[in-house]
Amino acid sequence: MKTVLIKKGHAGIGDDMYLSRDTSKVILSLTGKTIDPVAKKLGEMLEMPVVNGFDAMPDDKKILCVVINCGGSLRCGIYPQKRIKTINVLPTGAMGPLAKYITEDIYISDVSSDSLSLIETINQPINAGDVVELVEPLPAGNAPTTASPRADANPRGSAANTALELMTRFATSIGNFVSLLYSSARESVELCIKNVIPFMAFISVLIALVQETAIGQWTGNALSPLAGSLTGLFVIAIICGLPFISPILAPGAAIAQVVGVLVGTLIGSGVVSPLMALPALFAINVQVGADFIPVGLSMQEAKEKTIRLGVPSFLLSRMITAPLAVAIGYLFSFGLFN
Repeated sequence: MKTVLIKKGHAGIGDDMYLSRDTSKVILSLTGKTIDPVAKKLGEMLEMPVVNGFDAMPDDKKILCVVINCGGSLRCGIYPQKRIKTINVLPTGAMGPLAKYITEDIYISDVSSDSLSLIETINQPINAGDVVELVEPLPAGNAPTTASPRADANPRGSAANTALELMTRFATSIGNFVSLLYSSARESVELCIKNVIPFMAFISVLIALVQETAIGQWTGNALSPLAGSLTGLFVIAIICGLPFISPILAPGAAIAQVVGVLVGTLIGSGVVSPLMALPALFAINVQVGADFIPVGLSMQEAKEKTIRLGVPSFLLSRMITAPLAVAIGYLFSFGLFN
């Protein structure tokens, strides 16, 4: 039995889709007055007729699959709602008024002619979960690629067909552009709702905790006596870099405010050498960004395991890089002040 394997494009969604030849059904193309090349190639590979839905609409029970070029309107979900396999040539995800019916087992997007592969099975259809060993593609048959008499009414090279193809391409280009803008806006809103707004709420809680409980102020005052020596700056850097402390000290920059003002005052009064300014800057800012790591990884669409391992790895690395930053800052301080 001839079966076609369809893979999603780079920007598409959906699992690998298998279509097996069924002579009692047709392939439906809903991409305008002309049949899409993907639908034509499917018809050739499966030796099945292709129907242009804008000329004749077959019964749902006789449809093997539907090829669409929808940028996010009703067509994306109308056939998945009927549990009919849907192939979208545009990189459109689960969107539109029927988005809840668009599931990756019956919907695939960003499909081109290169996404189709012909395989041979042993008289039984293939499901998405089956393991298939691909062999060298078989030659495609010469099946009819249109079931509509009106599609062949004019010669292929006629002026009417040429104008129709140009109009279809222009409309498709406009649809691609609008789809791109719509998808970008949708992803931006989803990013804000899922990542940015929860992060803002998380930071607000931390800032309220630090300010109301005066944890940052107490910590800063406790570390102030260490700010006058290089050894003390090393200790401050290590303490501020502790994984269980740095996420709490980061909001509000309490350590940087208290110790920074103290070091600046001591340098201005001549008690502490100006050479301590640069290493002190690195020492009191070790915790910067420690509260942003989880949301930063989420915004980069990192996997759950990456976030789970990446956050403690980053926080632990700060304990190693903090004293090194202080030492490097001290070395580069020579010659800055004469």
